Amino acid sequence: MTLKPLRIAGVEVGFPAVLASLAGYSDLAHRLVCRSLGAPYAGTEAMLAHMLLTDNKLRRRLVRMDEADHPVAGQLMGAEPEVMARAAAVLDEMGFDVVDLNFACPVKKVLGRGRGGALMLKPQLALDIVRAVVRAVPGRPVTVKLRRAYGDGGRGEEPFWKIARGAFDAGAAAVCVHARTVEQKYRGRADWDFLARVKAAFPERTVIGSGDALRAADVLEMIRRTGVDGVSVARGAIGNPWIFDQARTLAAGGEARQPGLAEQRALIERHFELTNAICGARFAVKKMRRFSIHYAGLHPQPARARAVFIAVRTLDDWRAALEMLYGRGKREAIGE
Repeated sequence: MTLKPLRIAGVEVGFPAVLASLAGYSDLAHRLVCRSLGAPYAGTEAMLAHMLLTDNKLRRRLVRMDEADHPVAGQLMGAEPEVMARAAAVLDEMGFDVVDLNFACPVKKVLGRGRGGALMLKPQLALDIVRAVVRAVPGRPVTVKLRRAYGDGGRGEEPFWKIARGAFDAGAAAVCVHARTVEQKYRGRADWDFLARVKAAFPERTVIGSGDALRAADVLEMIRRTGVDGVSVARGAIGNPWIFDQARTLAAGGEARQPGLAEQRALIERHFELTNAICGARFAVKKMRRFSIHYAGLHPQPARARAVFIAVRTLDDWRAALEMLYGRGKREAIGE
């Protein structure tokens, strides 16, 4: 399958399968792991705009960057145009390649503060934010993450079309469209027919699709069926960062390879090492317990592996779990 390289304004991405911004998962360690397996572009976890305007010490805890993590989008969340614009300027100064605006998050506490997907109900405010941010970072591409609608009732898809058209008119370089409503969250099937309609409406613009890209074959099928310029892989990359390499292999006409136990162990240990170096061993154990529950899906005995990882509480538990589940394959020191 011949794929057109993805480009976001002046940012050359290349292979059109990218790592999505996903709260609780898209930290620097996970981004670097996915990049090592073929992800050409990634977004940070959503950062609250007002938090980026605090002192440098807090900002350093919020924002983790690495030379190997480019091109990268810094994702912002907020509901005040001026604050979002000032935060975007901070990301610009820090060297992020793209500023991404999250108008899609379906988390209840986010919606309750008028952020994320709540802006699907306030298209004029959403566009005021886009215009303010575009003006604040004239040298950086600005992208917008949207959902198909807030819900299926009321105005339905009307706010989406108003925001998408207005964002492009205001200078946005791309829109990323999750093909579910805010109210759906991650339930039910994503509406890929909607993605096809969006791309047909904006044939000369960059449209990235999101929703149900859970396997490498889904990435290629979404592009084939909808015509989107790229696919944002979220849950499909949690526990299977190999999805990017697999998609590249499938696109080249090969057969997607499943990693063996030794390779799985080596990558999980590498993920731990990165998290440990960034956050410290205590936090790394907690964070990697969550990731490893997803890595368990690739184990020959996924239910057993999941139960073992769920029980992990300490660094010794972590080491014992790896030994029990993955044997004495290629070992690399962790937590040292």
